Amino acid sequence: MASLRFPFLFSQPHKTPSSATSDAPSRSFSTVAVALASGGSALAAAGAIIAITQSPKNPFLENAMNFLLSNFSPNKNHSSPLWGSVSLADNSAPVTESRAGMAFPSILKDTQRLLGIGLRKKAVFGLKNIDVYAYGVYADDVDVKKCLAEKHGRHSVSELQQKEELRNHLMENDIRMTVRLQIVYGRLSINSVRSAFEESVGSRLHKFGGYDNKELLQRFTSQFKDEIKLPRGSIIELSRDHDYILHTTIDGKEVGSIQSKLLCRSILDLYIGDESFDHKANEDVESNLASLLHK
Repeated sequence: MASLRFPFLFSQPHKTPSSATSDAPSRSFSTVAVALASGGSALAAAGAIIAITQSPKNPFLENAMNFLLSNFSPNKNHSSPLWGSVSLADNSAPVTESRAGMAFPSILKDTQRLLGIGLRKKAVFGLKNIDVYAYGVYADDVDVKKCLAEKHGRHSVSELQQKEELRNHLMENDIRMTVRLQIVYGRLSINSVRSAFEESVGSRLHKFGGYDNKELLQRFTSQFKDEIKLPRGSIIELSRDHDYILHTTIDGKEVGSIQSKLLCRSILDLYIGDESFDHKANEDVESNLASLLHK
């Protein structure tokens, strides 16, 4: 059975140049840390132990070594490894959108798995693109298998990964999903968010509804009230529940809910549709859905 992994690189701290006058114990400690961080494998740990046994006895170094061995052993889970990968078998490690530096949990609401992450950019005066927010797309694994396995389960993982209709069926079926937006641009106003949704969601409502849906659009955008502040790191979640109920929450507080299959379909199309904000997210979703159906 295939294991799913995202090849995303975690943000790494800035490295300060090492001093030419640093003493031997410090150099040994750096060697130990690098050996352990570079893989956490038994081989790396063995190399680290050799390094410490060849160094002068130093209580601080011994304590540090004990800490590293206990916290970076292969059997211990970590939330922020240097190299990030998401696996359907690993429910703990978050994934970082490397361009924006925003981390997303692998599991949301206990049963919704992260399928893909993307970045929403916006051109300013047609000259410069700014990173507005990073987003993660989640789907309930039980619902996915229940709704999609009968139609798509007979295909192999490689065949499923080439089926764009898999995303369409994910958007159309009554599957619990969440799109989690994490604000990157620190000066983003709620009015800008409201205006952007009026344009983008409005065009999708017309595309899929085929008629004027101004009332439905206004019910959705009116949830983003003027008093709401959106500093960097703020979280907006757009969640589709069973019976096509869209729940909108901002920083954990629900600001509204609307039952509408058309609205749910239009929202999801922004993030995993054919003309989505980030096509890399589409590829990730297709790959992850294929693996999930064969898990």
